Amino acid sequence: MWDKLKLVEERFDSLEKELANPALVADQAKFRETVKGHAELSELVENIRKHRKLSAELSDAQALAEQDPDMAEMAQDEIVKLKQQLQLTEDELKRLLTPRDPHDGKNVFLEIRAGTGGDEAALFAADLFRMYSRFAEGQGWKVSVLDSNSTNLSGFKEIIFEIDGKDVYRTFKFEAGVHRVQRVPQTEASGRIHTSAVTVAVMPEVDEVEVNLNPNDLRIDIFCSSGAGGQSVNTTYSAIRITHLPTGISVQCQDERSQLKNKAKAMKVLQARLQQAKEEEQAQAQAADRKNQVGSGDRSEKIRTYNYPQNRVTDHRIGVSLYNLDVFMNGEIGELMQKLLEADQAEKLSQA
Repeated sequence: MWDKLKLVEERFDSLEKELANPALVADQAKFRETVKGHAELSELVENIRKHRKLSAELSDAQALAEQDPDMAEMAQDEIVKLKQQLQLTEDELKRLLTPRDPHDGKNVFLEIRAGTGGDEAALFAADLFRMYSRFAEGQGWKVSVLDSNSTNLSGFKEIIFEIDGKDVYRTFKFEAGVHRVQRVPQTEASGRIHTSAVTVAVMPEVDEVEVNLNPNDLRIDIFCSSGAGGQSVNTTYSAIRITHLPTGISVQCQDERSQLKNKAKAMKVLQARLQQAKEEEQAQAQAADRKNQVGSGDRSEKIRTYNYPQNRVTDHRIGVSLYNLDVFMNGEIGELMQKLLEADQAEKLSQA
């Protein structure tokens, strides 16, 4: 890493010399390119120089602790502080060196679908939705349900919702895959532990320019919204189903009472699904390179197990187990998300 940082700083110094040359302004294209390159490296170089300064101060403090017994205690306190600051600066340097996912800053659509396990899987789908919602709300992000198919036991066969906030995709992108739960179901009278599964898909919101939709490729159906058990929720035709005829991908939205709002939301989800399908097709061609990465996003991959008898949650991609499942399911999932992000950064840094 430090060899790369040395090259970065040399490049930054070279750009500064170019900017100091008055003749550069005569070539506006090159001037803009130089200014942009300088700006992109400035934060990274600032942290490189901060790390160098802290390292020098740490060396001075360590030397003082060894040479002056009267100042040793004070120097030790300073050494502790400097080591903490150095670690934070190193973490920031790793973050800045990691190639940024172009989707990281976007909002996301999450689809949670009950898999094997019947009613118990549907109940766990509802538990995951609640877990994600509480975490998102704790971050100050907005959660909007777009469509859901609920069961009589307050579970979800399927629920689709949007999370709107800063760097949401960066946080949630590692949640895609199969989530397995081991517990005694509410529906099981004999008290036996069952294993059920839920599938989570995470899609970044895309701009219209990223996915061009031909109106002739779309079939739009309008119908009345309905709730659990088929109960009428809305007597007006406000629910929307949009089918992309070339691919057969279908999206529906009935959360809003306005037909126009439901159509707009459904179009956004359809664009996100089409973009994801395109990226998954591209990823298959690179499967050998991606199979060990944390963020492969394969929906068939079992990524995590929630074991209620042991109060344990285990992420199989990074081999980490936490024994606070009760707290975790209440939305306190930040620690594991950070570990996943760090593992992904390490993977990308090793390949850079």
